[in-house]
Amino acid sequence: MGPGPAAGDDIETLITTMARLPGLGPRSARRIVLHLIRKRAGQMAQLAALMSSVAETARECRTCGNITQSDLCPICQDPGRATGEICVVTEVADLWALERGRAFRGRYHVLGGTLSALDEIGPEDLRIPELVARIADENVTEVILALAATVEGQTTAHYIAEALEPTGVAVTGLAQGVPVGGELDYLDDGTITAALRARRRL
Repeated sequence: MGPGPAAGDDIETLITTMARLPGLGPRSARRIVLHLIRKRAGQMAQLAALMSSVAETARECRTCGNITQSDLCPICQDPGRATGEICVVTEVADLWALERGRAFRGRYHVLGGTLSALDEIGPEDLRIPELVARIADENVTEVILALAATVEGQTTAHYIAEALEPTGVAVTGLAQGVPVGGELDYLDDGTITAALRARRRL
């Protein structure tokens, strides 16, 4: 390995810390740190200030579980999003992914995980009671379960559907099947089976 920062100094520690972030490895971390050092007067100082501010103020929305800097996130504060529809997701990253598509204009509920006997995650460890409480409080007409098509995701979906049954609210799930631009030859058997079951009249 060529010359670089000495082991034990702050630059090497920064590189090592950055390399632990999702999607980054040692090479990417080194490139990012080197870039920031070269732009330290602008980007590095600004990034450091923003990270400090976010570390101080970031919190969970008390209603939906989204990450925000106040008690309620902008989605929960927006009266235009009170459509009677709540989309249930596993993690905040899923909420942000759905928001990028701009297809859903209702509100969300973040569970914080899925049921998993292996990881000892039961219903009491998720935000399911809070979801049930929101049904009456927000005059909810439909709950959309946008959970992963995994055993844990589907187990959680079935549990939530049963928990919401006494409320009379409509419980729906995302369609699963062939992605836009997908070719059958490249799809796995589970995706093809789900697509066949979710077929509709043309």
